[in-house]
Amino acid sequence: MEWTWFPIKLSFFIATIATVITFFVAVLFAHIMVTRRVRMKPLVETFFFLPLVLPPTVIGFMLVIVFGKNSPFGRFIEYIVGSSIMFTATAAVLASATVAFPLMYQSVKTGFISIDENIVGAAKVDGASTIKILLFISLPLSIRSITAGVILSFTRAFGEFGATLMFAGNIPEVTQTIPTVIYLAIESGNVNLAWKYVGISIFISFLLLFSINQTNRQN
Repeated sequence: MEWTWFPIKLSFFIATIATVITFFVAVLFAHIMVTRRVRMKPLVETFFFLPLVLPPTVIGFMLVIVFGKNSPFGRFIEYIVGSSIMFTATAAVLASATVAFPLMYQSVKTGFISIDENIVGAAKVDGASTIKILLFISLPLSIRSITAGVILSFTRAFGEFGATLMFAGNIPEVTQTIPTVIYLAIESGNVNLAWKYVGISIFISFLLLFSINQTNRQN
């Protein structure tokens, strides 16, 4: 094995796309959960938070079951796209988005809950639609929590390993991310190479988490 920038670039790409996906999905569901009466809400939110406590290999296994070639949904995607998404960068994005979603959802929901109900009520009296309230009141007033959610989700997606390994594999120049290349380097006995990627991973994660602490101090 030799040093290459590919795992670093791919990890950034996957984490970025996964974070964008989780942001929009989390905003949608958090808005529904906060503003509407949802039947069996505790059950639904328990399902949302499962990726936080389940072993990553279990998540990877479930993704294989849902999107694999033997599943109806997997065969449908293969029919539309022309090939299976397993062992592709798309699979890595889905795995990372799945494990990062609970962090984004909880952060966005916390931000929405913290908004003064009188402000929302006044906007409704003035005739503001649900979309306008979300875009011009809920999101701006929740920016602090949302920013924390974005950073945490990106960091979690950036370091995802277990689900990615099972669902996307560890294919050099295709699906090999920083965590998987570290695993392969250690397996092959190349500890020096592993340390290089470990150092980069720690440095990037530290900077992201430090930025959250700085934002909290300023606010």
